[in-house]
Amino acid sequence: MSNYWIVVSLSLASALAFATSTSLKHVSAGRVPDAQSMQPRTLGRFIRATVSHRLWLAGIGCDVVGLTLQILALHRGALSVVQPLLLTSLLFALVIRARFERHHITGQQTLWALVLIGSLGGFVLLAATPAAVHQSADRIPAAIAGTLGVVLVVICLVLGRRQRNGGRTAAILGTAVGMIYAATAALIKAATDIGARNLLDLFTSWQLYTVIAVGAAGLVLSQLTFQAGPLTASLPATATVDPLLSIVIGVVVYDEQIRQGFGTNLLLVLLLVVLGVAVLQLSRNEAESAMSTDRIVRQRDALGRD
Repeated sequence: MSNYWIVVSLSLASALAFATSTSLKHVSAGRVPDAQSMQPRTLGRFIRATVSHRLWLAGIGCDVVGLTLQILALHRGALSVVQPLLLTSLLFALVIRARFERHHITGQQTLWALVLIGSLGGFVLLAATPAAVHQSADRIPAAIAGTLGVVLVVICLVLGRRQRNGGRTAAILGTAVGMIYAATAALIKAATDIGARNLLDLFTSWQLYTVIAVGAAGLVLSQLTFQAGPLTASLPATATVDPLLSIVIGVVVYDEQIRQGFGTNLLLVLLLVVLGVAVLQLSRNEAESAMSTDRIVRQRDALGRD
């Protein structure tokens, strides 16, 4: 098997694990104390209840599997290949609900799933560098990107707290989560490249401890985002920002090559537009299904208590 197909297989397997995790953690977020006030005391209760909830723990187990596969994929392939392929988690989530929650897949969902597969496949084949990419990150672009990312995430958090509409809050926080996920992927790639050269250097590198801190922040913020408002608002934002920002980081920070030429570039832009629309539509449908399932679970729990 060529390196290209190994990268694709690892990315798709990672997407499946992450799709399972998202479904489990979303249900868990609705069963723990509310923490939208962001006060230290309520955040403490929220974190304690979350880390002891069995569905969240199961989701973390899936995250560990997905992250391991993602690390392997990022080490062997380009950031601009792996992260877009993780969008297939939306497709896997659709299948998971159909298989285990008896959710009927509509014709519209099937249509957008096919559009996503076609546009994603076309983009990866046209733009991606399938071979392993081991360039070190360019320090100045990386520093600028990191600083800008922190500022944008903080702005999202501030704006999210000021919103009175739950949907807007969820969308803004979902955007911040997408940025954190993209940053985490970039840091993972940097850390794995260091570890491949010398394992001992990895444990003395700032990249390892930064990715742990950023990853932990992403976990907490994603749970808060699930609580903030409907999944129809947060999931499209996260699912769109993560891969698109990862492509930018790959090109700017890691010098990953995008094929040149007016015709190719025009086609790539069109594919990105179609991909973005497909992600928005499919993630909205997925989110509506998740909320419907969540309401059924809450009703059953209420009847059980009565």
